[in-house]
Amino acid sequence: MSTPRPTPPRVPAAERGATRIADRVVAKIAARAAREALSRPAPEGAAPPYATVTVHHDIARVRVVLELPYPSDLAAQCAAVRRQVALRVEEYAEMAVPEVDVDVEHLRPARPAAGRDRRVR
Repeated sequence: MSTPRPTPPRVPAAERGATRIADRVVAKIAARAAREALSRPAPEGAAPPYATVTVHHDIARVRVVLELPYPSDLAAQCAAVRRQVALRVEEYAEMAVPEVDVDVEHLRPARPAAGRDRRVR
């Protein structure tokens, strides 16, 4: 006759398994954060910000592509996007964000150029 094996102690649910957040979910968080950081909503026809993310363990490297108005303070807008994206990804996905690359793909006129098409005689 064999002796019964002792039952292993139960591990609390919070200590079992792992939670994995897909890269595309982190990219959506980053794109939304970029929209939040830009003070004005994008005008009609403007491309919304989008992001690509590479996640390795709990570290996310983010690339955000934007269309910005011109003339404006481009450096300040890019810095605001970097801060907001890093903050939101750390807050919502609990991942470290050591870098946020911002690519300005297009500049659009901030206001229509009045009289540009007029001929001067």
